[in-house]
Amino acid sequence: MGDRPAELGVLLASVAAQEGDPATVVVLGQGVKLPLLPDDVVGVELPENLGIPGGRNAGMDRLRELGGVDIVVVLDDDGLLPRTDTFRLVQEAFAANPRLGVAGFRIADETGASQRRHVPRPGGKNPMVSGPVTTFLGGGHAIRMTVIDQVGDFPTPFFYAHEETDFAWRALDAGWEIDYRADMVLQHPRTPASRHKVYYRNTARNRVWLARRHLPAALIPVYLAAWAAYTLVQRPPLSGLAAWWTGFFEGLRVPCPPRQPMRWRTVWQMTRLGRPPVI
Repeated sequence: MGDRPAELGVLLASVAAQEGDPATVVVLGQGVKLPLLPDDVVGVELPENLGIPGGRNAGMDRLRELGGVDIVVVLDDDGLLPRTDTFRLVQEAFAANPRLGVAGFRIADETGASQRRHVPRPGGKNPMVSGPVTTFLGGGHAIRMTVIDQVGDFPTPFFYAHEETDFAWRALDAGWEIDYRADMVLQHPRTPASRHKVYYRNTARNRVWLARRHLPAALIPVYLAAWAAYTLVQRPPLSGLAAWWTGFFEGLRVPCPPRQPMRWRTVWQMTRLGRPPVI
């Protein structure tokens, strides 16, 4: 967004410090002018803010134009890589498992602690344990480019919230695997998700769109009822709750095509991994 030039510089320095051959690095500006970048970094300035998924798609398009990229690593501009072997670990993970589609990083603050919401398992269970999961964190992850080519881009209409889950469900349904890797770390300031003005509205709207796009018809009401109940139990502020219901009914009213329901085999796979698509 162009408002973190110092943090961006630290991130780029941590990327340049990675072991092995230099990576192809693209910095995307969402409707803003980018700061001065290192000579070996490609800058892309979009004329408007397309949101998180739209921006990522534009970045992927630029990487395709540059060529020679088989694994894409996505990093938040206010994060940094505290270890110098992260890219090597990424390469080794994808080389070892041809069905690995996405590797999600562990998000940790400057003390090394991870928030529960940053662990992609029900209940935010032990962030130090790696393993197969059903979704990944947007702030730090790696995707095999062939997966993007097969299942399609991130859903631009989502703008913010749950675009990773939308992509993850499509990848799982196409037969790819998703791993959470505790040893691949993105250091990121500890922040509440609700800091974003559109958090409650977009969270609700995009949950409905997720269900309408990808769940078997019988699971849609179960999924939406579960998330409505969960939201009420969390006791958000009245203003947040009002925005949440606004987004919920917007998701019901406004279509987000195309509908591509996952197979029941994928539902069973997610259930075996501890997160059936009703939780």
